[in-house]
Amino acid sequence: MQNAPEKRLHKLLHSRSFWVCALLLLPFATDALLGHGWVRILDFAMLYIMLALGLNIVIGYAGLLDLGYIAFFAVGAYCYALTGSPHLATAFPLSIEGGVHWPFWVVLPFAALLAGGFGILLGAPTLRLRGDYLAIVTLGFGEIIRIFLNNLNAPVNLTNGPQGISRIDPVSIANLHLNVTQPLFGMEIPSVHLYFYLFLSFTWLVILASKRLEKSRIGRAWMAIREDEIAAAAMGINTRNLKLLAFAMGAAFGGASGALFAGFQGFVSPESFSLMESIMILCMVVLGGMGNIAGVILGGVLLAILPEMLRHSVIPLQQGLFGKIIVDPESLRMLLFGGALIVMMLYRPAGLLPSRVRRRELGSDEMAEKP
Repeated sequence: MQNAPEKRLHKLLHSRSFWVCALLLLPFATDALLGHGWVRILDFAMLYIMLALGLNIVIGYAGLLDLGYIAFFAVGAYCYALTGSPHLATAFPLSIEGGVHWPFWVVLPFAALLAGGFGILLGAPTLRLRGDYLAIVTLGFGEIIRIFLNNLNAPVNLTNGPQGISRIDPVSIANLHLNVTQPLFGMEIPSVHLYFYLFLSFTWLVILASKRLEKSRIGRAWMAIREDEIAAAAMGINTRNLKLLAFAMGAAFGGASGALFAGFQGFVSPESFSLMESIMILCMVVLGGMGNIAGVILGGVLLAILPEMLRHSVIPLQQGLFGKIIVDPESLRMLLFGGALIVMMLYRPAGLLPSRVRRRELGSDEMAEKP
């Protein structure tokens, strides 16, 4: 039996107020211990979690393998960049003076809707594809979007090609510009802290939406399609519309994340939306646990933060041991990342925090009971 202190600790760790306070104080603690750079890494971790949760709808709920998910992130980012920078004024000087500069609360839903439209555009011709064939088509779609962004600088300079778009307006809410330090309750709140709270708020909204979808009739229909599409169609489920809805919902979350990314960075280019980014987001979902929101969050946090920890520790460690850098940190990071994937697929194929359904599918419970 647990004694009184253990019971109080257990109750504290399971209380919502404790985790809310911990998340609100996290950027200040990180800044004090590790510096501004690590708070910026936390900001990117929030963006990755939003992307992973959006992809979890497509893969974890509906069972549709999407290897080009980063394309929707790119659509949202360029939507914000074009409507929040002077670039269009240089591309169309006779019709647009000084750029469009739409407000943030207009651009964000517009970017989500536009990305959702691209999700339907991807899903419509792939309704009869499954497995490897669907993965190849979605991979090609992601590369097509990136190549278009890289080459749409002639004959009309719409995306500025590989040079990207700069001078993007920062996120502004009620005349509060998040790119500068703001006074609050007698304290100076740095820009990276403000963006952390903004991204945390949107991450919470995405988590809430994912939970509601999971327990809704739509979510149960998606899971029925994932388990057996033919049986789901025989039970009267409109598999066509629901698969399109899964693509659209996941793409909308990706587009909103892309818009936040563009406002945070102030610069976008096609290099940020490579195939490797799609694979990283897919690994967050798979390693954390497909179909389980807590697992996806865990996967997003680990794969966003651990590579940065490795990057900051490998160089000093090699210089201390050998007096020089023997292995490039990027190469070593990918080597360890690949090794971790192999180990995970061998010993934890359902992920670190798998859903109960996923665990039963892969026989994890039976494997755990074997001596």
